[in-house]
Amino acid sequence: MRMRDLVNNNKIYFLLLLVFIVVGAVFLALLTKGNDILFFNAYRSPAANNFFRFATRMGEPPVYVLLGILALAYKFRYALLITLTGFIVLGLSHGLKMYFAIDRPAAFFQKLERIAEVVLVDGVTVHTGATSFPSGHTMSAFAIYSLLIFLLPKRRRIVYTLFFLALLVGISRVFLVQHFWPDVYAGALIGAALAVVIFLVQEKFVEKPDHWFDRPLFRVKKGA
Repeated sequence: MRMRDLVNNNKIYFLLLLVFIVVGAVFLALLTKGNDILFFNAYRSPAANNFFRFATRMGEPPVYVLLGILALAYKFRYALLITLTGFIVLGLSHGLKMYFAIDRPAAFFQKLERIAEVVLVDGVTVHTGATSFPSGHTMSAFAIYSLLIFLLPKRRRIVYTLFFLALLVGISRVFLVQHFWPDVYAGALIGAALAVVIFLVQEKFVEKPDHWFDRPLFRVKKGA
């Protein structure tokens, strides 16, 4: 499969991604560093805090474990792809963070002696190291949910749900004072690009639809 075919088969997804790229770039141009964190001060409430604490977990390793197990009942290949994606995201995210070494929001405000201006979220351990760029959670979410969009049946409800779930993970990282918007924006683009590359590369090796790795490792029995 070529990139053109992938785009034609997933027009809604790539349209959403394009809108995200454009709107996100506008935010990058207009935002002053730190204002994205301060913007959410007025919206941090017990209900919102609980919501975003849950949302951010949708980009964490347990999601890969769950999806991998579910995939085993459908196609063993999908389980392998999910696992591979997780390890690539983990390694790439760590490497980029070490390379750029940009302060997390808490460290940024502490150095400016303005941390008192930030409303923190109860129950969240705020990272303070130089590991802000890019957002690993966002990269993870866009990588795995974009890959699922490419693999699953082409239904609008699936595309919209998975795309906005990935976007929600990204927003949660700013809300929880873990990342700035540029970290989230870059993480999303890298994650989406990873999903495209992984999907296109694996497609070159899929020749026989009845190959053993395109069969389920186990079958779920339907009820009588």
